[in-house]
Amino acid sequence: QVQLVESGGGLVQAGGSRRLSCAASGRTFSSYAMGWFRQPPGKEREFVAAISWSGSSTYYADSVKGRFTISRDNAKNTVYLQMNSLKPEDTAVYYCAAPRRPSIAAATLAAGGGDYWGKGTLVTVSK
Repeated sequence: QVQLVESGGGLVQAGGSRRLSCAASGRTFSSYAMGWFRQPPGKEREFVAAISWSGSSTYYADSVKGRFTISRDNAKNTVYLQMNSLKPEDTAVYYCAAPRRPSIAAATLAAGGGDYWGKGTLVTVSK
């Protein structure tokens, strides 16, 4: 059974940085694209970033491009989201997501969402 566990959320001031981690278990992590999504208060869940199984391809929402960086360490079964220059509008619950099949590319994951989700970690950015 696939399990995704996010960590690293918390309270941060605007302009600050935060790194989120997502630890995966239950299958061969290195074969699958991975992604981060977020759900701001009172809004729908939205795509943030995705990364291919090798890490060679990455995709970002326009709202975070240039500020956030997704990366992965396949030896540790972990995907990261480095968030810099945080803004109050980045306040959200951040979710890690993974597809059901290794054939699902990161771009597809970005557009359609994942099949497996973590429980999320809350990031609050104060003014």
